[in-house]
Amino acid sequence: MNKNHIVFFENLLGEENVYFDKAHQIAYSYDATKKRYEPDGVLFPRNEDDVSKILKYCNDNHIIVVPRGAGSGFTGGALAVNGGVIISFEKHMNKILEIDLENMVAVVEPGVINMDLQKAVEEKGLFYPPDPASQDYSTIGGNVSENAGGMRAAKYGITKDYVMALRAVLPNGDIIKAGKKTIKDVAGYNVAGILIASEGSLAVITEITLKLIAKPKLKKTAMGVFNSVNEAMNAVYKTMAAGVTPVAMEFLDNLCIRAVEDKFNKGLPKEAGAILIADVDGNLEATLEKDLEVINRVFKENGATDFIIAKNEQESKDMWFARRNCSQAITCYGSLKINEDITVPRSELPKLLQRIKEISTVFNVTTPCFGHTGDGNVHTNVMVNKENQEEVKRGYEAIEAIFRATIELGGTLSGEHGIGISKAPYMKLAFSDEEMNLFRSIKKAFDPNNILNPFKMGLDENK
Repeated sequence: MNKNHIVFFENLLGEENVYFDKAHQIAYSYDATKKRYEPDGVLFPRNEDDVSKILKYCNDNHIIVVPRGAGSGFTGGALAVNGGVIISFEKHMNKILEIDLENMVAVVEPGVINMDLQKAVEEKGLFYPPDPASQDYSTIGGNVSENAGGMRAAKYGITKDYVMALRAVLPNGDIIKAGKKTIKDVAGYNVAGILIASEGSLAVITEITLKLIAKPKLKKTAMGVFNSVNEAMNAVYKTMAAGVTPVAMEFLDNLCIRAVEDKFNKGLPKEAGAILIADVDGNLEATLEKDLEVINRVFKENGATDFIIAKNEQESKDMWFARRNCSQAITCYGSLKINEDITVPRSELPKLLQRIKEISTVFNVTTPCFGHTGDGNVHTNVMVNKENQEEVKRGYEAIEAIFRATIELGGTLSGEHGIGISKAPYMKLAFSDEEMNLFRSIKKAFDPNNILNPFKMGLDENK
């Protein structure tokens, strides 16, 4: 990085907010993909005006800018794959600016931790439902940029369903407002909508207005045990069709059940083909009991051999322990986990899981599956030995075959992790040349100099 550029950033932000040293380059070089790309430097803006001046200077001097939340992403969306400066919000722009009880909205800066917002609004009797697995450390800015989901998506939706308005800075430094606090707003293009899930490639989000809802007073948890994955997947969509929308409907296949039980010994049924864990919530005990009665009936009609309702909060936590610790447990099957978050219409889940089983056999790989089947989102984990290059090659071939099968069933490459660099090579499977060209035209309209988080989402044809 040119010394004159560093001096500009130090004069703008103060030396305590500008780092071009090796320690910061390493600390901000990776995310959950475990791939490493060192940025030239890391900047900590104090406010929106700082962000505007940084972007204007970088645009004028063609310096790449990569916005970054907590670096918890699974697809490399916040990695500086071609150098440049990282803008990080964790140091200053991390405040809850307002919780508006009358309009039931929260206004936050991008560096606010998801769980901190959840706790703050729940103290006031309100509820912010999106709960990605990284909720204890991921930021709202990152959640919006990747359109994060979570276990409660089956009933409450995902991040985009709660974003009412954004403030953002364009690559040329211009500050824009998109959306309102109002429930209805149909004036003009939905600019906020296009910035959500754009992975920081169009503008840098500096303020987010989020919808809140009333917090349900009661919640109950239950677990169904099935002899086969097919029976469990049929039970998922038939439960929804029966008129019950659980808060969550999560599943583990036999490989996951065995891995969790071997590692943690929680009393799971190791011979089961699959388990489904469901939460229901509401304000009346009778309503919850009725919902569980329907789920029990549908599960049993679809082959469930057991249906267990948690008697108290501890038993509920024990049931959810298996799901929350599944990802780390399955590392027993291989030293490299090729993890994807494909999603299909719920009715196609039985076919998808059967296709994954067949593909795993063809490519001779082990593929434990778990995930948010209540919204059709399956975490497929092709496990291989990273020291065996032939096995790694087969693993990636299996992943491509799984992506193709997902798209054939009307699904999508990603339900909540985004595209980043990990799935960029597969965008051509999901989108036509015309559609990809439209994406590139949108990118160019926002960012003609291509300084903002380039080389992501398959937009750069030569990358």
